Amino acid sequence: MDGESGALCGHKNAELLLNKYQVSKQKAHTDDPIRLEVYRHLLAAIPEEMGVVLRKSSYSPNIKERRDYSCALFDAQGSMIAQAAHIPVHLGSMPLSVAQALSEPKVQPLAEGDVIIVNDPFRGGTHLPDITLITPIFVGSDRPYGFSASRAHHADVGGMTPGSMPVAREIYQEGLIIPPVKLVLGGEINEAVWDLILANVRTPDERAGDLRAQLAANRRGAARLTELVNHHGRERVSHYMERLLVYAERMTRRLLESLPDGSYHFADALDDNGLDDQPVPITVRVTIAGDTATVDFSGSAPQQPGSVNAVQAVTISTVQYVFRCLIGLDVPNNSGCLAPIQVIAPEGTVVNASRPAPVAAGNVETSQRIVDVLLGALAQACPERVPAASQGTMNNLTIGGWDRERGLPFAYYETVGGGMGARPSAHGPSAVHSHMTNTLNTPVEALEYSYPLRVQRYQVRAGSGGAGRYRGGDGIRRDIEVLCDAEASLISERRRRAPYGLAGGEPGKRGKNILIRKGIEQSLPGKGTISLQAGDVLSIRTPGGGGYGKADLVQPTKTGGR
Repeated sequence: MDGESGALCGHKNAELLLNKYQVSKQKAHTDDPIRLEVYRHLLAAIPEEMGVVLRKSSYSPNIKERRDYSCALFDAQGSMIAQAAHIPVHLGSMPLSVAQALSEPKVQPLAEGDVIIVNDPFRGGTHLPDITLITPIFVGSDRPYGFSASRAHHADVGGMTPGSMPVAREIYQEGLIIPPVKLVLGGEINEAVWDLILANVRTPDERAGDLRAQLAANRRGAARLTELVNHHGRERVSHYMERLLVYAERMTRRLLESLPDGSYHFADALDDNGLDDQPVPITVRVTIAGDTATVDFSGSAPQQPGSVNAVQAVTISTVQYVFRCLIGLDVPNNSGCLAPIQVIAPEGTVVNASRPAPVAAGNVETSQRIVDVLLGALAQACPERVPAASQGTMNNLTIGGWDRERGLPFAYYETVGGGMGARPSAHGPSAVHSHMTNTLNTPVEALEYSYPLRVQRYQVRAGSGGAGRYRGGDGIRRDIEVLCDAEASLISERRRRAPYGLAGGEPGKRGKNILIRKGIEQSLPGKGTISLQAGDVLSIRTPGGGGYGKADLVQPTKTGGR
């Protein structure tokens, strides 16, 4: 059975299993591990199916092909009960968007058929292209029983450059800011809000299609949760929602107890902020004490004039991702994972920026460096579990302009994979998306069909992984020719500072951005906007992962991935 079929029928399969697993009424609310696991899968199947609906009905290649979206289910208090295996950077940030939306007096009271829209990074969002829709779910009551939510990266939301990923000086240059507001009222689209949004983007038809896809996904989530509650009862489903939160917290505490108590420090830096050449330090101290952890980013750089700033939601999401990876078990994706972890991110720094700081790159680039410093610190506590640094960037590329053949504007956005860091017992995979991005590539056929672009070269960047007993994975080379005059923006990292190796392993090779015009290569900075002429080629050459262990040891033969 393929992944989509599994997502679509997972709910029914779990239902059948639960019906076969009979217990007495007196035991209905005990922490029976089998029943808990069944309810876990019943609830997890809902956002998985939402994701299939969103992808199948979306318009843009970024959502349909690359799957740059996340879907989740929340309880009545706004705690995340289940999230599909979508985008890690959305993992811990979506609950903050829901909490901010529910605390906004202007969207109250909520009624059947309402949908809230928000993308404000300073109200639980990540960056402006990530638009979140939140649907209250009413089940036999005038108060919401829960919420379905979807977040998708829209390929353009206005701003100073096509694709809405500029090197900006303030958030107002990055695109349309949407505070929590009702996009749908009682099942009817709020035409005033709808028209306002579409009037401020370069590709309104595509945005409308993607927003309708999110609405459809949320409706599916609401329908599935309603079915579950009607079949099993409000009290029982609520009980297992709560127990799943407790279970995720318990598993996180068990992880922390397995680590040696102590304080572990690590520092790294972003190449620059896009406006000057100075590195941007990020530092962390992870303190393990029994079954709790404190993650302190004090000492990190102040918020920057360029768009590398991360908001608090991004930093929290990154912390949750790293610790969940270390658990090593298939625990639920819910809010319980963060309960034993205190995050200290001083306001006004690059890891918790204040309005009106630009934040477009914080979600995609700074989040990756936060992963690197967290893993660097935790490698001191549990070296047998932590890999060397992966490519440490998402290699963001946006190209936009006027498609003369179609007579329409276009905005293309993509992130490009690279090398993953070698592990203590294995080589790093090559040419993959790693850590805070879980997207795919845009297939060549889909890209060339949708945009006035042509892919001239797409290959593994052989030899870019760091040497070591276990080699880091290799990066990618992707050359794209523009067939009309256009404007391109690049936001990339690890062009100056290489991904680190561990235990004596060598760093991976740094990435490169190259403009090829009339056969002549010209180096481009890691971040910036450039005007392109028809026939120009942008060559994105992504970093390799760091190596693990000293290279003078006997190296096992590497199979595949390079």
